[in-house]
Amino acid sequence: MHPGAGASSASSAPCNDEYDDFHWDDAAEVELQAIEAAYASAKRRRLPDWTSPSPSPSCRLRYSQSPVSGGSTPSWALTPPSFQGNVRARHQPISFSGKIVYCRRPAEVEKAAIDILSRIESIKAPGPVSLGFDLEWRPFQRSGEPPRKVAVMQLCMEKTLCYVLHIAHSGVPPILKSLLEENSSIKVGICIDNDARKMLNDYGICVQPLMDLSILANVKLAGPPKRWSLASLTQMITCKELPKPNNIRMGNWEADILTKQQLQYAATDAYISWYLYEVHEYID
Repeated sequence: MHPGAGASSASSAPCNDEYDDFHWDDAAEVELQAIEAAYASAKRRRLPDWTSPSPSPSCRLRYSQSPVSGGSTPSWALTPPSFQGNVRARHQPISFSGKIVYCRRPAEVEKAAIDILSRIESIKAPGPVSLGFDLEWRPFQRSGEPPRKVAVMQLCMEKTLCYVLHIAHSGVPPILKSLLEENSSIKVGICIDNDARKMLNDYGICVQPLMDLSILANVKLAGPPKRWSLASLTQMITCKELPKPNNIRMGNWEADILTKQQLQYAATDAYISWYLYEVHEYID
C-alpha cells in the first residue's frame, strides 16, 4: 500500500463540509504557479470514444516512455525555489490541503470519474494528463490469510481537489474502468506497477499507461540508482517529511466509513505522486 485527482462540487460526495478548513500554504502556492501556467497554455486535445472496446484484462502493463508534455525534459530540482533559504520549511510535514471528495456509493464514484474526464478534457493538453494514482487495502489479519482486495482508490490531478473512492463498497463502475484503462491520462506513482497488478488481479482492470516515479527519479537524479519510497523521494525533492503513521497505513480500509485521518492520509499520497511528477515536468 502506498500513494492518486479530479474535480467536483462538494455535493458530489458525502462528508465534504468537514474538510472546508483545509488551507493551501503560501510556499507551495508559489511552487505551482509554473504548473498552472503550463496547463493554461497547453493546446486543445480530444478524448477517445468511450464506446470503444476496453482492453482485455489479460493485458501487459504499459509504461510511458516520454514526458506527458512532449518537448524538453528538465531535471528535477533537488531544492524547489520556494524552499531555498527557508530553513523553517525544511523537514516539516507535508499534507494535502485541498478539498477531499469521498465517494463510497456507485453513483458517487461514477460522477467522480465523469468529473475527472471532464477536467482532463478542459485542460486541453496535447498529450496525456498526469493523474496521481494510489491504492489502499486491509493488511493480512493472520498468517496464511489470503490478500485482501483493494478497498480504496485515490486519484489526484490538481492541488485543490483529490478523490478518495471507497471501492470496497461501490465496486468499479464502467466509467471508472474506462478512465483507468484509456490513454487520456498517465497514472503516476511509486512502484505503480504493483498497484496496477493488484487492480488486475482483484478487479480485472488493466490500469495504463503508467509512470513509476522511482524509475524516473533514478534517471533524473544524480547518484547510484536506489529503491525510492514516496516518503524518501518527497524529502529529497521538497525537503519536507511525508508522514506514514502505521496505525493509519495498516488500518482497516474496509471500514464502513473512513475516518478523517484515513482520508487525509490517502489523499496526501495521491497528491504527492501527482505533485512530484509535475515538479519534474515544469520546474527547472
